[in-house]
Amino acid sequence: MKIAALVSGGVDSSVTIPLLKEQGLEPVIFYIQIGMEDKAGFMDCPSEEDIEIVNWIAKKYGCHIEIVDLKKDYWESVVAYTLDSVKKGLTPNPDVMCNLLIKFGVFNERYGADFDRITTGHYAKRIELDNKIFLGTAHDSIKDQTYFLSRITSAQMQKLMFPLGDMLKKDVRKIASEMKLPSAERRDSQGICFLGKINYNDFIRRYAGEREGNIIEFETGKILGKHKGYWFHTIGQRKGLGLGQGPWFVVKKDTDENIIYVSNGYDPEAQYGDTVNLKDFLFITENPWGNNIDGVNITFKIRHTPEFIEGKLYTRGNQHIIKSSKPIAGIAQGQFGVVYDTKMKICIGSGVISES
Repeated sequence: MKIAALVSGGVDSSVTIPLLKEQGLEPVIFYIQIGMEDKAGFMDCPSEEDIEIVNWIAKKYGCHIEIVDLKKDYWESVVAYTLDSVKKGLTPNPDVMCNLLIKFGVFNERYGADFDRITTGHYAKRIELDNKIFLGTAHDSIKDQTYFLSRITSAQMQKLMFPLGDMLKKDVRKIASEMKLPSAERRDSQGICFLGKINYNDFIRRYAGEREGNIIEFETGKILGKHKGYWFHTIGQRKGLGLGQGPWFVVKKDTDENIIYVSNGYDPEAQYGDTVNLKDFLFITENPWGNNIDGVNITFKIRHTPEFIEGKLYTRGNQHIIKSSKPIAGIAQGQFGVVYDTKMKICIGSGVISES
C-alpha cells in the first residue's frame, strides 16, 4: 500500500510515522507550505522550524520527503473565504475549509493520485461498514477532531487514514518521548493554521480595516461603549470588549449599522437558543434517513468541544434544522453545525449555521 503521510512538525503527525513503519508501511512524507511568509506582516510564520523537524523525522525513519508549496492556493481559497466571511459579520472556520480544500483537495488532486491512502495526525477514525467508508469519532473524546473534518467529501474519505484514531493524547506524547522525536514536548497549536504567530485581530485589521461602532446592551438599548468594527467580534464572545462591571457576552450583531449587542452576567438568557438553522448541508458518506427528515434523533456540535448535544433533525425545503434538547449558548452564523449518530460514533455531515 502506498502512503502519503502529511506531517506538519507537530507531535501528532510526527508520531504517525513510527506507527506506520511498525505496520510495515513505507510512507512518503509531505510537508504542505501554507503559511503567508510572502505576505505583508507574516514574517513570523514558523515553517522553517516545522521543516527542520519534518526533515529530521524523515531521516530517522528512512522516508522520502517532499515539501509542497500550496500558499497561493491557500490564499485564494481558505484565506479569501475567511476574509469574505468576517466582512459579512459571520464567524468562519478556516481549519474546516483547509481540510476540505487544501489537505484533501488541492493536495490530493496534484500529488495524491499515485497513493492508496493519505494519512494525517487528526484524532478521528476510518470506519468500514457494509462496504462503505465512514468518518468515525476518535477514542480520545477530548481530542476528537471530526468537527474539523466534517465538510470532507465521500471521495476524499475513501483515501483517508488516521493512525491516531484509537489512541489517547497522553500515549501519543509518550511514544514521541520514547522515540526522542524533536516534537515530543512541542505545545499543541491553538491558533488558526495559516497565521503562525500572527494575532488574529491584527490579521483582520490589516485586510478589513477598522470602523467605529456602538456597543449596546441588548435588553435596554443603552450605549455602553465603542468597538472598532463588528468583524472583530463573534457571537458568544466574552473577552476583548473593554467593558466594566462584567462579564459581558456578545449576543447579536447588526452588520448594516455596525452595532454589537451585549448582555451582562455569567449566564445571560439572551445568549441561548434551541434552534440551529443549517444551509448547504452535506452528508459525508450517505444520507441515512432519506429525503424526508422529520424529527430524527441525532447528536450534534456547533463548535469544536468534547461534548455532544442531543437533538432532532428536520428538513424544510433545502434547509436542515436542528432542534436541541436543551438551550445552547453562542450559536454563531457562519460556523458549522455538525451532525452525528445517537451513539456519537459516526460523523454524518454538516451545514453552515444561518439566521433562518
